[in-house]
Amino acid sequence: MLRTTISSLRLIFFSLFLNTMKYLIILIVLASFAAIIYGFSLQDTDLVLANKYIGFGTVGVFLIAMPLFLIKYSRGKKMKNYMLNEENILKMRGREKEKDGKR
Repeated sequence: MLRTTISSLRLIFFSLFLNTMKYLIILIVLASFAAIIYGFSLQDTDLVLANKYIGFGTVGVFLIAMPLFLIKYSRGKKMKNYMLNEENILKMRGREKEKDGKR
């Protein structure tokens, strides 16, 4: 009984986290772009501080927001379908032949 309660609470927490992750990603992206824009506007007066804002904004976009985005939207997908291997190359060639035959 206790194990099922704990596992159901974990499932609820995880689903709530995934639902709120969308808004967290949007918030991080907006804050990062705001920091980058503010850094460029500050570049004439204080170059060191401007570079810090631009750098932290870039880190926010590429090292925080992008991995969170990929985790959220690639969950449950088969990565094998997106990899370029011999099987997928043969499938693409077959589709190209079908398109050429229909024209």
